[in-house]
Amino acid sequence: MKFINNHQILLAAAFLPLWGQAQEVKIDSIQEVIVHANRLQIPFSKDNRNVEILSSGQIKQLPVKNLNEVLGLLNGVDLRQRGPFGVQADVSIDGGSFEQTLVLVNGAKVSDSQTAHHNLNLPIPLDAIERIEVLRGAAARIYGINALTGAINIITKTVDKSSIHANVYTGSSFKNRDEEDKDGIYYHAGTQLGARWFGDKHQHQLYYNKEKSNGQRYNTASQNDKIFYQANLTIDDDNEIEWLGSYMYNRFGANGFYAAPGDRESEEIVETVFASISSRHQLSERFYLSPRVTNRYNEDDYRYFKHNLSSARSLHYNNAFSMELNSRYQTAFGDFGLGLESRFDRIASSNMGDHDRSNHGAYAEFRTERLKNMTVNVGAYINHNTQYGWKVYPGIDLGYNITQHWKVVLNTGSSQRIPSFTDLYLNQRPGNIGNPSLFSEDAWQTEGAIKFQSTNFIAHAGYFYRNVRDFIDWIRTDVNEPYQPFNMGKNKVHGINTNLLYIFQANDIRYRVNLGYNYLDASLEQIDGSISKYNLENLKHQAKLLFMANSTVWHASIANRFHQRISDKSYFLTDVRIGYRFPFLSVYADAQNIFDITYIETSAIPMPGRWYSLGVKYEWGR
Repeated sequence: MKFINNHQILLAAAFLPLWGQAQEVKIDSIQEVIVHANRLQIPFSKDNRNVEILSSGQIKQLPVKNLNEVLGLLNGVDLRQRGPFGVQADVSIDGGSFEQTLVLVNGAKVSDSQTAHHNLNLPIPLDAIERIEVLRGAAARIYGINALTGAINIITKTVDKSSIHANVYTGSSFKNRDEEDKDGIYYHAGTQLGARWFGDKHQHQLYYNKEKSNGQRYNTASQNDKIFYQANLTIDDDNEIEWLGSYMYNRFGANGFYAAPGDRESEEIVETVFASISSRHQLSERFYLSPRVTNRYNEDDYRYFKHNLSSARSLHYNNAFSMELNSRYQTAFGDFGLGLESRFDRIASSNMGDHDRSNHGAYAEFRTERLKNMTVNVGAYINHNTQYGWKVYPGIDLGYNITQHWKVVLNTGSSQRIPSFTDLYLNQRPGNIGNPSLFSEDAWQTEGAIKFQSTNFIAHAGYFYRNVRDFIDWIRTDVNEPYQPFNMGKNKVHGINTNLLYIFQANDIRYRVNLGYNYLDASLEQIDGSISKYNLENLKHQAKLLFMANSTVWHASIANRFHQRISDKSYFLTDVRIGYRFPFLSVYADAQNIFDITYIETSAIPMPGRWYSLGVKYEWGR
């Protein structure tokens, strides 16, 4: 393991002397949050699963400017960026692959059926996010297929007042561009504009976000545009309608992203449209019903030679249309949750062909607190896929309250991951070919943990074991052959995770300290002599220390991360933000990777060194 040098430790503790200002400590409380499930509503303090929540207030103070950077600070989440500034990244949870994590917006699935490389192509600006919930472990009985190792649910804001706001920022490494590029230094800049309108019966919010960069090395320039609109219509106290529409345009140089070193002149353009409409109906004191319709459309234009579009160009058009009906019925002895869903996937591709498939599922859940000092959640997800037939995925979690603050939890459950269209049908010789004979991945995971929660302190320590059957890996037995996916057998993971959160207030300054550590021990059955494309690149050690302090006019934060992968050396990253608030206006300055560490998150792509940013935010509200 690489040792952390003294100046890193000193800076990590730079804000800690502020604690010494306290003469009389005022305890600040942790706000209760209802975990956003589609059927059963469970307060965070009573949840028996391993859930981490990051609120919009915390996001505002952190040294981040896009969703990818936020996810990289969450416990157990492995964010592997091919490019900074929200360009492209893969996300996974607790040692799983990037295909095994489900991504949702307000409980609606937005995962891409072509490839999970597109899962984070989300047209949602950071200022539109209310909170991010990360559920770790098998989650099929809650969210359905593809939540093999967990789920990331992004909850958007609701409008509580009319307002207009803007966020303008720019940054640079102040390093000269490569000789092949034009003169100058590398930079990036962004603008976010938003407006909210609050009415008695309906509320609206509209955001536009644009980011542009000339890269951080040769042929990594990027342009990213997002438009997001959401509205709510309150019919009466028991009936409400919500609709959402969003669009994203993402163009970037893809040097080294997928096929290094031959892809030095490659480029990719991705366009994504996501829309949904849902309603909520409290039909009686006990019965709740919520239908939802969603559609996600994605265009992927990958140009291996960006200056010669007649050669090695891949065009993919895929669409996912979903319908859901979720319900909850409350009784004296517990709550029942029932749900139905159908999803229709279709792709038209220049090197995969035209394919479609459908998935139909049913949920059944039950939760009770009637047993002394215990909460029990039990349920199952029944699934039928046109390619893989019928399957059932049960799960149960138990919580026992030792005292008012201490609780032990145990959960176990199964889950499934359907192969993507890329896994099945890709024909991209000589580099990669798909395998239409693949089976789906199936997993069973068991976790035990002890939890502590008081008004200002939360602690979690747990152990889990996951066994994935028919694990899919891209391999080849000869360097002259293309990579092809196969069901390799069993992928077993033992994991230990801890998370501590402490909040307090002193001399009108509010402090928040978050410390987390994860250890993973993974093994995989392999074919003798095979060369793996993605095999076991997960984090073995992952630690974080987030510290935030804010008063009525200023805020400061420091984010420390330590990563060590199974297949690479360790590295330690530190990011800092300092901000000051004026009436209607605030300014902030970020320094990311302040020790200028050289590191790689995926493939052979070096991430940016030290990077400075400066931003100004304006907000007017009534």
